[in-house]
Amino acid sequence: MSAQPSLLTPRVLLPFAFITLIWGSTWIVITGQLGVVPPSWSVAYRFFVGAAAMFAYALWRRESLLLSGWAWGFAALLGLAQFAFNFNFVYRSEQHITSGLVAVLFALLIVPNTLLGRVFLKTKVEGRFLAGAGIAIVGVGMMILHEYRAATVGAGEVLLGTVLALSGVMSASTSNVMQGAKIARAQSMVVMIAWAMLFGALGDASFAWITTGPPVIETTPAYIAGVLYLGVIASAVTFPLYFNIIREVGPGQAAWSSVLIPIIAMGFSTVLEGYRWAPLSIAGGAVALVGLAIAVAKRPDKPSVSGGTVSVPVDKAD
Repeated sequence: MSAQPSLLTPRVLLPFAFITLIWGSTWIVITGQLGVVPPSWSVAYRFFVGAAAMFAYALWRRESLLLSGWAWGFAALLGLAQFAFNFNFVYRSEQHITSGLVAVLFALLIVPNTLLGRVFLKTKVEGRFLAGAGIAIVGVGMMILHEYRAATVGAGEVLLGTVLALSGVMSASTSNVMQGAKIARAQSMVVMIAWAMLFGALGDASFAWITTGPPVIETTPAYIAGVLYLGVIASAVTFPLYFNIIREVGPGQAAWSSVLIPIIAMGFSTVLEGYRWAPLSIAGGAVALVGLAIAVAKRPDKPSVSGGTVSVPVDKAD
């Protein structure tokens, strides 16, 4: 019987590291999408591109593009939660607070992911994981405190941006848990995500048209490149990998990417925007990493003694 995979299992760890690095870079790219084009249209363009790439990939794999029965409605709900509500909340929150603060707030995704995964998917939660998550949340809180103190906008703007970001967190968590459901596992992941992205993009476009009017596009190379990067690399490539991680180890462990992403995002900002790390940010990042190390560390097996012979159990992941 094969061992239950964990976050440190190579087939999980490698895609986990990749998506964390890519999503850590998106916060800077998203800021370049704000300005001439209303946020909802930028979100819509991103996921129309992502959906097109997913359908092309499914056709290349010669998969049927049809879903079965209730899976159509499931894909629509998944798409609205993940690709419409979540990202509209994120893009709008960055109109009120810094991308750094939004990224750090998203590190709290580990909380609802763990709780909802336990309630709806019966995901096992060990004491070591909870202890590590608690320590990481303290570190995240330190980073949030620094970003809050550094904010140049008023308290009202910070409060509104925070509420929007946390609404995005809950939308993302809902979709994360949905990916672990039996109905999702019964479908081709590529086809399910393709339809979910298309439904989400249609929801984004409908909302954008109602609230801001007809489509607006910025034809600058930077904006177009940003849409393509976010749509193809940061969506069509990464979401299948991320949802597969959820299916392998559960939404709680998968959400550790959200703890690492703000640290990576601040690293990109340091190089590209001249971001300066404050002692509180450094300490918070270090505490968060300690929490991660505790949460994913493998508990050593205890050897058993029988008839004078020491027998060591075969190593297996938690």
